[in-house]
Amino acid sequence: MTSGAISNRLARIKAGDDPQLLGWMTSGAAILGKFQPDPILGCCMLIPDPVVASPNDLDEAARAQFFSDLCLLGDAILDVTGAERINYLVLCNQVPELHGHCVPRFANEDPVLRLQGPFEAYDFGAARLADARGQDAELFGALRGALETRLAAR
Repeated sequence: MTSGAISNRLARIKAGDDPQLLGWMTSGAAILGKFQPDPILGCCMLIPDPVVASPNDLDEAARAQFFSDLCLLGDAILDVTGAERINYLVLCNQVPELHGHCVPRFANEDPVLRLQGPFEAYDFGAARLADARGQDAELFGALRGALETRLAAR
């Protein structure tokens, strides 16, 4: 596979050059999402290691592990944010490398936007960048702690 955005991000994570790393899971790296729209703070991603094009490129065990890890990341987000639910997205269209999004959805969102998918409802490209060492330090620490607790209980 040619190197793309997800492969490049995984390389930065492995080099220790990505401050948004929440932790390593069996299937890959859990990270605070690059963009954090204000109404849905706590967006995270799971990047598999190794990177593949889609879930269909994983064997059955690796596929099950990826989706189990994605849901466990969602559990940690629920623990921290008070979200009502998590939207799980695995698209692989615009960025043709497997990665999973966990997007918290809240009861107090605009009722019209709340019924839409997160990428339709919110302009992620215009959202502020996550900053685990600054503005999002408390959120990041809480997410990391919740993820570690969930992983330890597994």
